[in-house]
Amino acid sequence: MVILREGICPGVTAQLVQALKGQNVKTVVDLVSSDIEELARKCSVSYKMLVAVRRVLLAQYSPFPSNGADVYEEVLGSTAILSTGNKNLDKLLDSGLYTGELTEFVGAPGSGKTQVCLSLAVNISCELKQKVVYVDSTGGLSASRLLELIQSQVDSAEQQTDALQRIEVVRVFDVYGMLDVLQDLRTSFTQQVTGARASVKAVVIDSVCAVLSTVLSGSLAEGMAIMMQLARALKTMARELGVAVVVTNGVVQDMGGGVKPALGRSWSYVPNARVLLQREAEMGSLQETKRSATVLKSSRQPTGLTAELHITGSGTLENQTATDALDNT
Repeated sequence: MVILREGICPGVTAQLVQALKGQNVKTVVDLVSSDIEELARKCSVSYKMLVAVRRVLLAQYSPFPSNGADVYEEVLGSTAILSTGNKNLDKLLDSGLYTGELTEFVGAPGSGKTQVCLSLAVNISCELKQKVVYVDSTGGLSASRLLELIQSQVDSAEQQTDALQRIEVVRVFDVYGMLDVLQDLRTSFTQQVTGARASVKAVVIDSVCAVLSTVLSGSLAEGMAIMMQLARALKTMARELGVAVVVTNGVVQDMGGGVKPALGRSWSYVPNARVLLQREAEMGSLQETKRSATVLKSSRQPTGLTAELHITGSGTLENQTATDALDNT
């Protein structure tokens, strides 16, 4: 269920949205199923304009059937695998991040979600020479931290500058700002704009839970509708633009005393792959923190598959070939 909002398509202004809400038309489904002539009269808006808006929304949000063979060929031709820069994590994800898919890292505060996001963004920029859009919704990203991670991989100042320029940082603090960013990305790709976003291969969002918690704490129906609108926007962007989408999510207590991903069952269908990050007991070293990553959902790997991750005192996700572990527990 997609909520009507300003800018969802050409012609949908804030005034039109308010007028439609006054007639209890709040979603795309409400609008396309309404009597347009009567609605135009009640809202005192142009009938022709409302028909045009309805036509665009139908084209944008109506599904069309596809031939299975055509879909398979499209996937083969458009899918790329992006290394995270960490051997254990790549093994866990069956070689890395897949374009066209959404990968979710879940975990409690301090489990390493942001460090993983920063490390994979830096690796995509430095090693793969691809552009990354990094959406920070928690305020946890700093330019100095990003530069420090890049300096650990690249020596020359010129290469460091190039790597920084390949990472576009966007800060948003509510779900509506997030939706605007995603719409802007889609528009840029659709219009084939060259420049900053011409070769974006990954979109990293840290975190979806932060922007959805406010709307989910209010009206349940409206909050769920907005959450699923964000889910649709992320999935559509991954598939249509051929990018790897990475998001982070929090955890909540489950009935058995353990933890489970936040945002509930409806959101659980959104990620193609879901990995739980957990901080393990300290081993007496101040320079290294040991964490584990466990597959909770994947179309390619068995659930329960676990790998060790090592984050140094400086926050770098490192390869530890001597202690690499990948177990099916």
